[in-house]
Amino acid sequence: MPGARFHVSGVVQGVFFRASTQARARELGLAGWAKNLADGRVEVVAGGDAAALDQLERWLQHGPPGARVDAVEREPFDVPPGDGFARL
Repeated sequence: MPGARFHVSGVVQGVFFRASTQARARELGLAGWAKNLADGRVEVVAGGDAAALDQLERWLQHGPPGARVDAVEREPFDVPPGDGFARL
């Protein structure tokens, strides 16, 4: 499924970023996952409607309360088929 991979940097670990991203992605009907990376960033992979991906990207620019987002990088990514959105 066509989608995108986002790398979110800043203060994005230990502030419920993955759980909040999961909730927002589910609201938007997207499939994929969010996971912490060893370098302190969060990787978000999402597939679905292009407009919903754009909405998720806008949300990722600020994230949940307590997060400080410094940058969001986006690249095209083919998301494996599946239902739902997971936290890894």
